Amino acid sequence: MTEEPKLDPATRARYEEERFPQNYESWRYCIEHKCGLRLTPDYIQQRIGILTDPRQEETQRFARTYGNAYLAQVVAWFERAAAAS
Repeated sequence: MTEEPKLDPATRARYEEERFPQNYESWRYCIEHKCGLRLTPDYIQQRIGILTDPRQEETQRFARTYGNAYLAQVVAWFERAAAAS
């Protein structure tokens, strides 16, 4: 897990209450702090590989549960994280 981001209390509370992140910062907070995962380059590439492969059961399940638009958004956030690492 990365160092706790410097967030104002209202933003932190909003991120903690969100069920589905609505922007990159909220998504990253969710992954790293709520889920306790490290966004390492290997992990990011693994997730991109799975989430962009429509043959993967996990990808199909994600699309059925959250929709294709949210799937595309999550992939874009992983790609942004890859570019930043």
